[in-house]
Amino acid sequence: MRASDQERDAAVELLSAHAAVGRLTLDELEERVSAALAARTRGDLDAQLRDLPQQAEVPAGRRKAVRWMVAVLGGSHRRGRYRLAGAVNVIAVMGGDDVDLRDAELDGGHVTLTVVSIMGGADIYLPDTVEVEVSGWSLMGGDREVGVRQPPRRGAPVVHIRSYNVMGGSNIYRLPPNARGLPLKEARRVAEATGRRQLPAQD
Repeated sequence: MRASDQERDAAVELLSAHAAVGRLTLDELEERVSAALAARTRGDLDAQLRDLPQQAEVPAGRRKAVRWMVAVLGGSHRRGRYRLAGAVNVIAVMGGDDVDLRDAELDGGHVTLTVVSIMGGADIYLPDTVEVEVSGWSLMGGDREVGVRQPPRRGAPVVHIRSYNVMGGSNIYRLPPNARGLPLKEARRVAEATGRRQLPAQD
């Protein structure tokens, strides 16, 4: 049976609801949503929902939410599956933070990262299909966005990065689907290569 636009939209809404209660990571959500939006049949849609309950209720025993990531005279590395609180503080003082959001769980589909960098910085990795808002200010430093800036999909999770830098800054890597599961070094290369391909031709 062919799937309708309404059925595809309903599947996307259900997937988003499951991600909001921790059953899907950011990368898993974007992968399944991409497949659901491209689904031709109801069977294709069912394949994206088969291992999920019909109702997106909060599961018992959820992992504790991360609220702080701190690197002072060294580095901190946050990767793998973990749960983010709605507001997270990322501090780097003469050090650096690796913040890999691909396997993170976002409560409610939204997170605000307040990034403070003093003679240091943070590398932030996230799928290029989510909505990214960057604000803040820099003194003798700044932020760099690597990858492709494209309109986020409708209803995509929102990551707001509030970046405050003194002689430091953050690198924000927008990773395409072919960077899923790659180690950070390789993921950076993919984002940089993808961004170069999207640059306008020079006269």
